[in-house]
Amino acid sequence: MTAPTARPLALITGASSGIGAAYAEQLAQKGYDLILVARRRDRLEALARQLETQHGAKSEVLEADLGTPQGVSRVTERILAVKLELLVNNAGFAHYAPVAETPESELEGMILLNVLALVQLTRAALPGMLERAYGGIINVGAGLAFRPGASRATYSGTKAFMLNFTRSLAEEVQSAGLRVQALIPGLIRTEFHERSGTDLGNFPASMIMDPQDLVRASLIGLERGETVCIPAQRDPAQLENLFRAQDEMAAEFVRNGQVAERYRQT
Repeated sequence: MTAPTARPLALITGASSGIGAAYAEQLAQKGYDLILVARRRDRLEALARQLETQHGAKSEVLEADLGTPQGVSRVTERILAVKLELLVNNAGFAHYAPVAETPESELEGMILLNVLALVQLTRAALPGMLERAYGGIINVGAGLAFRPGASRATYSGTKAFMLNFTRSLAEEVQSAGLRVQALIPGLIRTEFHERSGTDLGNFPASMIMDPQDLVRASLIGLERGETVCIPAQRDPAQLENLFRAQDEMAAEFVRNGQVAERYRQT
């Protein structure tokens, strides 16, 4: 990518704590100005003051609930009004329960925030980035994108959508000089797990990653052009083999117009 001539600007959703705050800190240290988006204005303002004091970063606080159409509209309007170099779609939440026992409001909220907001903010950011032939988008996912299971149907489904969306988008914009990444965290020491009902105390400390380490790996991966970044994965060949197997399977059933033998028996 050709380096930008002006001080870069990044917008981070879910910036009030955890992974989002870690992105804000590390990007400020790298010389970015920031637009910090979350529902909790007090935390955003405290973070903005900290980043200015420690790194001289200018941080705009944008209070918005991305689980609502109004909140999404507010942020998309801001994106359209600025020259954005990096978009970090980090905001998200999980509710773990069987679908039949999950309140409709929780199901809708996960889809609105984890899927619709991510797509709409990405759509708002792309035209400017494509015109400048420079920019990046990071979509924060989850390991459950690869591992659906009981009580995780909706959440894992939203993260599987994010993964496929990001991989396809990366192919669309690669030739234009843009970089797009799906970040796949494991267990991260943040408030997210508390809100989802997961007690990190039930896991060995060795399984839990610090958000600063996660974000540092993500930004290194973005510079290297990694479309899917899994910081805890020791052997990158595992991911390559998985995607290759998926491609081979899809190619087989697309080529074959005949019903398989096992479905011909009555």
